[in-house]
Amino acid sequence: MMNIQNQFHTMKRVTRSIKNEPATGSGAVVRFLGRFFGISLVLALTMVSCTDHPEPEGDRPSLHLAASEQMVIPAGVDLPPNQPNGNSRVATYFARGVQKYKAREKPGSGPVTYEWVFVAPEADLYDATNAKIGTHFAGPSWQLAGPNALIVAQAYAPPKTASKDANSIDWLLLMPKAGTTPTGIFQEVDYIQRIATTGGKAPATPPASATETVDVPYTAVYRFSKINP
Repeated sequence: MMNIQNQFHTMKRVTRSIKNEPATGSGAVVRFLGRFFGISLVLALTMVSCTDHPEPEGDRPSLHLAASEQMVIPAGVDLPPNQPNGNSRVATYFARGVQKYKAREKPGSGPVTYEWVFVAPEADLYDATNAKIGTHFAGPSWQLAGPNALIVAQAYAPPKTASKDANSIDWLLLMPKAGTTPTGIFQEVDYIQRIATTGGKAPATPPASATETVDVPYTAVYRFSKINP
């Protein structure tokens, strides 16, 4: 803020100087132009100072993760009790990205109309230290950067879902995809939960053509758990 104020006062001094400058002769014109562009530079610097700021305190991944630990998990996406030894959490990550959709012809429509269909997620994963540690993409898949850690999931049949917010995508309980082998930190994972979702739903307005696509911003928390032996 102090830097912006200094720039503003500098701009005022330059402006007063221009007003006091004699308006005759080529030298005056040169001086006027020089100071005019000086003001433009000050304004540009001020705009940069106003927009170049850190991530808002309340939007840090660590805070989202901490808040998710206080949430009540709906029965539809809660972990089975797996008595007598229960379950253990393997990892928890915050995701920020988009849910990708594309248009398709609505079956049976006449005249032809279109609807949105889900394509894939595309998001970055963050840990409790606010470090970006991996990605979430089609599969659905989660992969950590650096170590060989990858897991691909599939839905239960019927799907295990819960709706906590009409404006956000559902919470989910998933399992490792049949025929795949989770690796690294995910190698013993039996359950994947998507909770604490915001956004991500397909637009309410249907597409106007078959070629339309849309990326809808979303956030979520992903929990990876295992059954205790």
